[in-house]
Amino acid sequence: MKKRIISLCLLLSLTALQLAGIPAAAKPFTAEEQQILEQSLSIQEIDREIERIETRQQETEQSLRELQGQLIEKNEQIRVSREQAGFRLRAYYMGERENLLYALLSVNSLKDFFTVLDYYQLIMDRDRTILNHYKAEYTELTRTKQKLDNTSTELARMKEELQLQRSRVAALQQSVDESLGLSSDPEKLKALIQELTAYWENVGLYELRKYFQALSSAMSQFPDFLQQNKNSLVAEKGGYRLEIREEELNAFLYSKSELLKDMSFRFEKDKIIAQGSREGLELEVEGHYTVEQEPENSIVFHVDRLLFNGLALPDTTRAELERDFDLGFYPKKIVPFVEATDAAISVGTLTVKLKLTL
Repeated sequence: MKKRIISLCLLLSLTALQLAGIPAAAKPFTAEEQQILEQSLSIQEIDREIERIETRQQETEQSLRELQGQLIEKNEQIRVSREQAGFRLRAYYMGERENLLYALLSVNSLKDFFTVLDYYQLIMDRDRTILNHYKAEYTELTRTKQKLDNTSTELARMKEELQLQRSRVAALQQSVDESLGLSSDPEKLKALIQELTAYWENVGLYELRKYFQALSSAMSQFPDFLQQNKNSLVAEKGGYRLEIREEELNAFLYSKSELLKDMSFRFEKDKIIAQGSREGLELEVEGHYTVEQEPENSIVFHVDRLLFNGLALPDTTRAELERDFDLGFYPKKIVPFVEATDAAISVGTLTVKLKLTL
């Protein structure tokens, strides 16, 4: 219920802005407007990244406290296990086990022999269990210490990143304030900033993520591409060559999502560009592919440039989309026993070299 009320208020705010004669759709901006709107949008997006880092930092600090508690507990457990293991080892060196062995060899009947043997075996099994338990506790202690070190390192990195992003926001805000102060029409710029903020929060970000979700879903079905384009895979010495032409990629993506029919995809030298528009929203994505080996052999897409209604979004937004949506594809899902070695983009074509891994 609370979410519905918030959504309604946001919608009414956006509607009020539109009724006031400030269109939310893309339109040509002056150089001054372009700069200040991009900076304002960057402030908003970096603020979102700061919130994400702060949340992640709080979670990491909690994990750190839990690991520290586990380390104390593991140290106590290993102390007890070490004492028990030491007692068993001393027993061996002090001859107690030799006495048992002597008793085993001194019995006068087969029945007594097997009775002593069973008793001896029980003791040996118990000793082995204690020693193995000590070994397992020590291994777990080592693992917990490593987790603690990794978490501490990650927390320190987050604090540095948080400070960096806060400095970026402060510098951008100062630049915006100075631009407003020097502007011949500061009220117009303020109105544009308010409009952009409302539109981005209520529509833009949601639509952007929806497009990326559609792309990610389509690329997860990329093995179907060969079913539609059997001639794209060409055998050559030592493996294959996968040639993906832009008209074939467009047809494939359109077959997977109605939403993607609003976009066009084209290959230029060393980059792929996707452009589309719908209901006042214009989107342009520019990126490239690289071959990655970890966590598995894959062709990974990197977002190099992202425009929303003609305004460039910051690196934090690009990184978030790369993190949240997988736009790459996995050669082994296309052809078993191969792995990608190279991905090159030329005008109209993406070429992927695949080598056999038998």
